[in-house]
Amino acid sequence: MSKHNSKYYIFIPVIIALSFAGGLLFGDKINILKNARIGSKTEGKIKLNKLLDFIDNEYVDDVNTDSIVDLTVSGILEKLDPHSVYIPKEQAASVSENMEGNFVGIGVNFYMYKDTLTVIKPIPNGPSAKVGIKPGDRILFANNKQLFKKNYLSENLFPILKGEIGSKVDLLVYRKSEHKSFKVTVTRSLVPVKSVDVSTMVNSKMGYIKVNRFAETTYSEFHNAILSLKKKGMSELIVDLRGNGGGYLEMAVAMADEFLKDKELIVKTKNKKGAVDLSYATAKGSFETGRLFVLIDENSASASEVLAGAIQDNDRGTIVGRRSFGKGLVQREMKLDDGSAVRLTIARYYTPSGRSIQKPYEDKGEKYFNEFEKRYLNGELYEADSIKVADSLKFKTKRGRTVYGGGGIIPDVFVALNKNHNQEGLSLLLQSEIMSYYAFEKLDENRTFFSKFNSQQLKEELFKSDKYFNQFREYIANNGLMLSLANHKEEVLTYLYAEFSKQLFNDTSYYQITLPKDKMITKILDKQKHI
Repeated sequence: MSKHNSKYYIFIPVIIALSFAGGLLFGDKINILKNARIGSKTEGKIKLNKLLDFIDNEYVDDVNTDSIVDLTVSGILEKLDPHSVYIPKEQAASVSENMEGNFVGIGVNFYMYKDTLTVIKPIPNGPSAKVGIKPGDRILFANNKQLFKKNYLSENLFPILKGEIGSKVDLLVYRKSEHKSFKVTVTRSLVPVKSVDVSTMVNSKMGYIKVNRFAETTYSEFHNAILSLKKKGMSELIVDLRGNGGGYLEMAVAMADEFLKDKELIVKTKNKKGAVDLSYATAKGSFETGRLFVLIDENSASASEVLAGAIQDNDRGTIVGRRSFGKGLVQREMKLDDGSAVRLTIARYYTPSGRSIQKPYEDKGEKYFNEFEKRYLNGELYEADSIKVADSLKFKTKRGRTVYGGGGIIPDVFVALNKNHNQEGLSLLLQSEIMSYYAFEKLDENRTFFSKFNSQQLKEELFKSDKYFNQFREYIANNGLMLSLANHKEEVLTYLYAEFSKQLFNDTSYYQITLPKDKMITKILDKQKHI
């Protein structure tokens, strides 16, 4: 199969807001629907064509028939499964960029601070970094378009900052730390969107790689990360797939091949005609021996489950965490002439033991995509014994261990959420954007002061008194979050230290500080000799 002409997706789509303004054009575009084989019988296609013509020519009021076509396509797909979806042209470009692993732009991480586009950090070696844009800079104008005091949402700024590769954008920038404004011209170029968030050593032997999705560049990033960690002495590895909703099937297969021996089965797919495609490992794996741990949770889906299932069924490593999402379907994307696209489920996939991990989808709406409340109520987020399994869906791994199909990958080692709801709320807070915004605003108050610190000096500054802890408590209260932090000073300061380090130094420093506090990581390190 050609990755460029026929892409196979296995991931949870963000539940797409079906904005029906725009979309397919009328007339010749009905032929696109025919070519796409949307609809099962010729009579049905003719009926749809006649209805649209009738509305277009005779309906008493003016109607945007493009939007009706969008609605019709979406309605057809809604009758299928939750993962067969229509992507309007307004959303198609951003969805494509996310999966291609890059976009064309100026290369800055930013947010609207006090109604002004403010740079949190330029992307290293990106176009803005190359012309001297620094953290804390305010971009006031882009090609004479005012970007402050306009109540812009971030998504409204993307069309202004993105553009054609090689195109130029003239910026007027205010640098608060130097109390000056200056003009600079940035040449837009390809900016990478990393799918490997970080690769680092947890200790002298244990490596750690966090993967956020399975995009076109993921395998290359992942392979390079493994080679880099091996040079640092890695003999054991943690692959973190928590929150990873999936992506390209080919990437999951290639990544599993890094760990499995020649001719071990990775995954099989079966289409409506009964054709079965088997994907096997090759002899090219770069980490076929050495302890392996894969972290999953309730938001790990599709390609994440393919990888975790291959590792589990071949008894290659230990799956740690909570039951995964449960998606065992494969989609193919077809682009339509107007820029929109359809993702259609074209096969089911099965793990090496033969199990389908697709959960039931009688309810195709929000409850299907967000099972958190259901899992919370049945207790499975807190007790492994509460996970419901069916004896009829019992399978055996390569070495004879029992595993189950029917709704996600059940981990070998269970790690519960904290039953203390205040503690769980704290965990969510500490990993939320509000930590990033607070750290940025404190740095922005006196960037010269903080920039002179090394990592140890920064830690001493943050921990030496209650100053930053109390300021953060006040900050979240002013943002409407009433969460008690009284007994969590050290934990809060640790995550503040991590976020300050990330913005002052690099992303890796964040994980080096937070991983020792991670329950799944500590479970592996504490029980390493027994699992």
